[in-house]
Amino acid sequence: MATISQDNRPTLDGSTFINTMRAAWNYKRIAEAGGWPSLPVGTVLKAGDKGPLVPILRQRLILEGDLSADLSTSTAFDAALTGAVKRFQARHGLSESGAVRARTLEALNVSAATRHRQLTASAQRLASSIFAFGDRYVVVNIPSAAVEAIEQGQVVRRYVAIVGKVDRPSPLVETRVTAVNLNPTWTVPVSLIKKDIIPHVRKDPDYLQKMKIRILDAKGQEVDPKTIDWSTQNAVNYTLRQDPGAINSLGQIRIDMPNKHAVYMHDTPKKQLFAQDIRYHSSGCVRVADVGEFAEWLLRGTNGPSGQWTKAGIDAAIASTARQDIRLDRPIPVAWVYLTGYATADGTVHFRNDIYGLDVPKSEPVPEPEVIDVPATASIKPKRL
Repeated sequence: MATISQDNRPTLDGSTFINTMRAAWNYKRIAEAGGWPSLPVGTVLKAGDKGPLVPILRQRLILEGDLSADLSTSTAFDAALTGAVKRFQARHGLSESGAVRARTLEALNVSAATRHRQLTASAQRLASSIFAFGDRYVVVNIPSAAVEAIEQGQVVRRYVAIVGKVDRPSPLVETRVTAVNLNPTWTVPVSLIKKDIIPHVRKDPDYLQKMKIRILDAKGQEVDPKTIDWSTQNAVNYTLRQDPGAINSLGQIRIDMPNKHAVYMHDTPKKQLFAQDIRYHSSGCVRVADVGEFAEWLLRGTNGPSGQWTKAGIDAAIASTARQDIRLDRPIPVAWVYLTGYATADGTVHFRNDIYGLDVPKSEPVPEPEVIDVPATASIKPKRL
């Protein structure tokens, strides 16, 4: 798995907006005072190193509060500096190695003005939020590519996630998780039929059979792929549905959360992607590592065939290969947010990369991109909240 934050403070709680605005004012003052020094491209620093770049690193870390101001002059990379670098890395979602290498150097050299802009833009995106926090809720911070399960104001579980590509971004969502779908089917979106399925079938006539994808007509009757002219776009006039199973594009678990974008969270057969630091691969939905454990947490308090659902019970239900939709007795609030900069109540300020370029003001309004990863996969029909 990729490295993600182990901080038990939520990315989003009821005070995030005001805390982030306060942080934005602080960073505005730093920027107006001249910002902080940068380190030369290619700089590598680690414990035990000495030299003129070490005091520059110290000054840089002091300005954001990662290092005490009375430790500014030493030219040695000592234990105190290692700890300060680790604090900086933790705030930026980086591996806490305590050494300065490429990714840490890149984050160190982002200007104070840019950090101020990130905090201001993130706060503005929160300004219109009407999210209903509860004792238990879920947060997906898209730039972090992580899912947080929150109880009583603390992150009790944090999961590595895969979010939307730059050209197919995950949207901002505030809704509730209403059900867990085991062994879901996947209905291929029309756009993917055009871009993916038709080209594959042209190269390999047995592709649909290998991928366990059935073709259904308007009456739900199965159609022989050989009766379709694959040299045309005629396949878009049919429903293409992938059977449940390990190779299903949704994996073996789908998290149902009705919303106008028709996006959701789910498993994936491509689990190797969870090991990457850059995890922007989906068409809008969010794929969750250890999704079975996440489903168990969501289903706490919901009874199954033998009492409350457990991970073992979920695994057994999946092993049966039967399609099953489990409605939560108490829906759980979920928010997908886009916070490239945010602050927690203790004043700690966190940053993530602006993967979709939303922090930079646009001269003209940009229409919301069409989300295409919206297959109909659940027998439970979405309800208006």
